[in-house]
Amino acid sequence: MGGVVARALFTLPRFNPHLVSLIITQASPHLSPVLGLDPYLLEFYSAVRQKWVNQANRLRNVTVLSVGGGYRDYQVRSGLTSLPCPPGDPNKLSLVVTAVPRTWVSTDHLSIVWCKELVLATVRAFFDLIEPETRQFTENPEKKLSVLKHHFIRHPVRMVGDSQDSSISLSDFPEAWSEVNTLRLSYSTPKEGQVKYFLFALSSRRKAYSHFYCRSNNLEMSSWVYGCVQRNGSSCVHALDLSLGTELLPPYKVLVLSLSDLTSVTHLVVAASNLNGKQFTVECEWQRQDSLTLSVSVPHVLSFGFTASEVSVKSSGLLHNIQLLHFHQVYQAFRLTVISQCRVTKDRLQSVYRMTAPWFREDSFTTVSVPSVAEISGMLHTSRPDNSSRVLLQLHTAPNCQYKVSIKTSLPKVLGQALRFCGPMVLVYTAVMLLLACGGQLSSILRTGRAAEPSQAVGGALQPHKINIPVYFLHVLLGWSRSQGVWSVLTPPPVDTLPPTVPDGTLPLSTEEWPHLLSPLLFVFGAAVAYWGSTLLHLLVRIVSLVLAPLHRPSVSRDVGTLRLRTQILLSVCLAVVGGTSCGALSILSSSLLHFYRVLRLQMTERSLSHMLNLAPQKHRRAENGSADAPLLSESALREVRDDLRLHLSLSALLVLPVVLAAPSLIHWTRNLRYSTRLDPDPCWPHTVPLVLVYMLLINCNTLKLSNSRLLPLMSFLPLPLAVAMATFSSLHLYRITYFLSAALVPLALCCLY
Repeated sequence: MGGVVARALFTLPRFNPHLVSLIITQASPHLSPVLGLDPYLLEFYSAVRQKWVNQANRLRNVTVLSVGGGYRDYQVRSGLTSLPCPPGDPNKLSLVVTAVPRTWVSTDHLSIVWCKELVLATVRAFFDLIEPETRQFTENPEKKLSVLKHHFIRHPVRMVGDSQDSSISLSDFPEAWSEVNTLRLSYSTPKEGQVKYFLFALSSRRKAYSHFYCRSNNLEMSSWVYGCVQRNGSSCVHALDLSLGTELLPPYKVLVLSLSDLTSVTHLVVAASNLNGKQFTVECEWQRQDSLTLSVSVPHVLSFGFTASEVSVKSSGLLHNIQLLHFHQVYQAFRLTVISQCRVTKDRLQSVYRMTAPWFREDSFTTVSVPSVAEISGMLHTSRPDNSSRVLLQLHTAPNCQYKVSIKTSLPKVLGQALRFCGPMVLVYTAVMLLLACGGQLSSILRTGRAAEPSQAVGGALQPHKINIPVYFLHVLLGWSRSQGVWSVLTPPPVDTLPPTVPDGTLPLSTEEWPHLLSPLLFVFGAAVAYWGSTLLHLLVRIVSLVLAPLHRPSVSRDVGTLRLRTQILLSVCLAVVGGTSCGALSILSSSLLHFYRVLRLQMTERSLSHMLNLAPQKHRRAENGSADAPLLSESALREVRDDLRLHLSLSALLVLPVVLAAPSLIHWTRNLRYSTRLDPDPCWPHTVPLVLVYMLLINCNTLKLSNSRLLPLMSFLPLPLAVAMATFSSLHLYRITYFLSAALVPLALCCLY
C-alpha cells in the first residue's frame, strides 16, 4: 500500500506536485483494493484515481513505475498493479517483474522487495538517474523515462547515455574480415584472442528476405552489429552502429533488423572479436518474417484438456512466432508443451520460449536445452482491451532442429485463475450459503419444531439456481437503459461488478459476462468453505467445552448460559459505549464471545445429559393421586438441548462473518493504541449497536421460543431475497455483507421476543 499512499499525496490540497518527480512502486494495487472491506478504502481509491486521471496534464512531470510480482504473488495479482492513467501518458509505466531484463523471475508479495535481481535493476536505475554535475536525481522527464525503459523494459546491452555515433571507424586489417555468402552463420570464437568481423551483403538479399536475425551469448556492454556505409576492398572503413535495437534475453542478446530500414547501408557487419580470450558463440541468419509466423487456435476452455491444438515448426530457422488465436481472457489457462528434436547431437545455444501479451508488459521466459520437452503455463494477468492484438509465443530455437507445440486446457490452472480474479466472491457466496442454511433451520423449526443438523442445513442450501439465476436477471434488468431511471430514483447501491481485468484503468468497471458463467463454480467453493468452516467450528466447540467442563457444574437445563434481562441491558449499553468511544469491532468481538460461551454451555449440557441417560436408569415418581409424572431425565430433555445446540451452531457460523469482516479494523486499532484509543473513522460504527443487540437477544434464543413466534413464518422466507441481494451488490463492496446480515439477524432476534 506504500505505492498507493505515495500517489495519494498528490490529493492533498496543499501538496506541491513538483516536490516529487519519480515514484517506483512494487506490488502496489493501484487499480483497486484487493478486498473492499470498508467504504473509506474505496472512497480513498476513487479520490486518487480521479486526481491522476482528471489532472493528468499537471502530473506529466511525475514519472511512475509500477512493478507487479507475477503469479507467485498470491496477495496482490499483477493486474491490479496497472496504473490507472490515460493511455497516452508515456511517463506512467506498468509491468510485471518477469518481463524485467536480467530479472525474469516471479516473486511473492514480500520477496519482491529483497529479490536480488530486481534490487540490482532498481539500484542501477538509481545510479543512472543521478546527474554528475549536481549529484542529484535528474529532473529531465526524457532522461528518467529512457533510464527506466533501459533497465526495466528493454535492455540493449549498452551503457545508458552512450551516444550513437553517425560514423564509426573499424579495423582495416584484411585478415580480420570474412564475407558470409550463406544464409546462416554459426561461429564460435577460439581460445586465443583475435579480431574478427563478418560481412553480409544486403544487395542480393533485399528482395528475398525481410529481416536479419543475430544473437550472441557474449553479454559484454559493447556494440556488436554495424551497418557499413563505406568499404575499402574486403573491409568496411566507416559504419553505423545498429546495436541499439539489441534485446537481452536470459542466455544471450538478440538483434532483429528490418531490411526496409537499412536503405543507406550496403553491408551488415557482425563483430566477433574476443580480445580478452573469452569464448562465445554468434549465430545469424536471413529471415522472411511471413514464413516464420504461424497461427494456431487454442482449445476452448470447456474442453477440460481432452482436446489439444498442435502446430509443428518445420523450418530450421533461429526464430519463430506462433500467434495464439482466441487467447485473450484471464479465465483461460493452458498447458503448452514444446518438444524439440535435433538430427545431430552437438553443443548448441539454449532455446528461449517467450510468451508475450502486446497490451501489457507481462512477458514470461522459459529457457531449456535442446533436445528437450518443456512445459509452459499459458495464463494472462490482464484481458485484451480490444481486438487489435494477439498473444504471441516467440521461439528462439536451435538450428537444424524440429519443434512441435501442443496446447491443452489446464483445468487446475483455470480454477486458479477463477480464484485469482473472483476470489472475493467466494466470501460472498460463503455468506450466502450460511444465510440460506440459517433459513433452512428456521423452516425446519417452523415445520417440525426441531432444528436440523448444521451439516444437513448447509447441504440443503446448496441450490445455485435459486441464487445465480435471479442475480443474472437482476444484472440484465438493471443494466437496461429504461430501468436505470427508476433505479436511480430508488437510490439503492449500484450493482457490483468485479474490478476491471484490462490494463487501462480509466475504463469503467468491467461488465464482462464470464464471472456470471463462473458463479456456479464459485457457489460450490463458497459451499465448501461454509461446510468445512461449520464443521471446524463444531470441532472447536467440542474441544473448548472439554477443556472448560471441569470449571463448571453439570447442568441439564436448556437455559444454561442465558442472561437475565437486566444483565442483557447492562451489557448492551456497556458494549455500545465501548464501541462508540474506542472501536466498534471490539464490541462486536466481545458480543460474539458471549454468544460463543452460550454455545459452549449447551455443548457441555448435551454431553452431560448423554452420559446420564446412558449410565443411570430412568426413574419415575408416582404422585399421591397415582398419576405418573415425567421422568427426571428423559430423551425429550436431551432432544431439546440438542435442538438448541444445532440452532446456535448454525447461528455461530453466521455470526462469525461480521467478526471476520471487522477484523482489519480491530487489528488496525490495536496497533495504534499508543497513538489514540479511538478508531476514527470507524467503518464498523453503523453496525455496532444493531449487532450488539442481536447477539444479546440471540443468547437467550431457543427452538421453543422460535416455534411459538408469530414472526417466524415471515422470517423463514427472508433469507432467500437477502441472499440474492447480497450476491448482487457485495461482490466488490464486501463490507455490504454485514448490512445484509444485519437485515436478516435483526428480524431473527425479534422472533425471540414476539
